[in-house]
Amino acid sequence: MTAKELKAQLRNERLSARDAIPAEKRASKSLAMAEHAGEAVGFALGTIVSGFLPIRSEADLRPLMARFAVRGARLCVPAILDRQTIVFRELAEGAPLVDTGFGTVGPGADAAILDPEIMLVPLSAFDISGHRIGYGAGHYDRAICRLRQKGLHPKLIGIAFDCQEVAHVPAEPHDISLDAILTESGLRFFASWIG
Repeated sequence: MTAKELKAQLRNERLSARDAIPAEKRASKSLAMAEHAGEAVGFALGTIVSGFLPIRSEADLRPLMARFAVRGARLCVPAILDRQTIVFRELAEGAPLVDTGFGTVGPGADAAILDPEIMLVPLSAFDISGHRIGYGAGHYDRAICRLRQKGLHPKLIGIAFDCQEVAHVPAEPHDISLDAILTESGLRFFASWIG
């Protein structure tokens, strides 16, 4: 089995496990994530943090993002421009949300496009070394590469439930490792910058 085939298998298995979590349990697990990381992630006033608004069975990051906003973070969420490109639009309080592609919602095209300094990254599976499997389209890997080409090095925090952990993610050359993973059990660090 190739690395790509194994990733597809792990993706399907872990997303099925996530889908099986009842909605009320997902909500309580999401609140636990906000408790674990709301104060533990260190950043300066005005730091740009990208989150995401939940689709399907993803964790609901709105409580965590609200805590970051209270601490002075500037928030943004992804908008899918095409099959290759996502940008991060500023999530201003009270701004209307519109369809931003692939079942996602977010600020409209008139919102400011920001370059995140900390990214809360959705994923389908992760391992103890900080390797992740995304949803298969490569949007985040390409977005992170574009930021790095601009000389920026966003800190990457994977967002998942415990059931999405696997023993080993087969890493490919284009894969980008996480600095930390946040689940309902806590925030695990792979880098020392957090805290």
